[in-house]
Amino acid sequence: MTWEIEAFRRSVGGLSPASVRAYSGDVERFAGWAARGGAEGPADVDRIVLRRYLAFLATRRYSKATISRTAASLRSYFQWCARRGLVGTDPAARLSAPSPDSRLPRVLGHGELDRLLEPAAGTTTGPSSELDRRDDAVLELLYGSGMRVAELCGLDVDDVDLARRVVTVTGKGSKQRQVLIHERCADVLRTWLNGPRSTMVTPAGPAAALFYNRRGNRLGPRDVRRILDRRSPVPTHPHALRHSFATHLLDGGADLRVVQELLGHASLQTTQVYTHVSKERLLAVYSGTHPRA
Repeated sequence: MTWEIEAFRRSVGGLSPASVRAYSGDVERFAGWAARGGAEGPADVDRIVLRRYLAFLATRRYSKATISRTAASLRSYFQWCARRGLVGTDPAARLSAPSPDSRLPRVLGHGELDRLLEPAAGTTTGPSSELDRRDDAVLELLYGSGMRVAELCGLDVDDVDLARRVVTVTGKGSKQRQVLIHERCADVLRTWLNGPRSTMVTPAGPAAALFYNRRGNRLGPRDVRRILDRRSPVPTHPHALRHSFATHLLDGGADLRVVQELLGHASLQTTQVYTHVSKERLLAVYSGTHPRA
């Protein structure tokens, strides 16, 4: 009897690479723990074993978010096992875990964004100029479109239509959507494409990639984080630009379903977190400006 984790990993290959790593890693860790208790495969696992494992993670001070994700990973794995006939009944059906602590995403203020998106003032020629123009385009695109960092890193040149100001994005589950960009973002992308990008292409690198790192490879999420570290006046996570994009649209009166479509959320419930952020911001403005507040 085996756990067939590699086959399970292939079955979830349509998810984002980060999700595939998380799901398979969670299952691998559980399989190792269960094996030490005598389980030789999924058929030896019942609901009590699963509950004990989640309790074990809690005693090791894993966060609620990690335990909740692990429960989701195990539900997905045992559903797959049931379909494959590896278990008679699904022991993870309705397996629950503590809900993660609710934390509203950080939203950048307009002043912070102005400083962050201000074009880099550097030399007009040389490697530093190429990197500056790339960084300008990356940051404008993240905030101007609200796309995820992984989606930006996966973009090819053919995904960008500057004439229509539309970018075709491949999101979670390999689902494609089109996002809009504003004129300034299109101008910055045009500047990047019309010169600096070609100087960073290497024969061994992906010729179609929209963005490259210093080594000529496709830009990765860690590279984007380094760009934020260099350019942001305060510590800022790349995902904060996506949060800011959604919140500022809602602050400006955008319809929630339009924001859902632009963000690529499968569920409207996921998008609704930004309505709470907007309410918090409105309350803060009211409390700070109304004479009777």
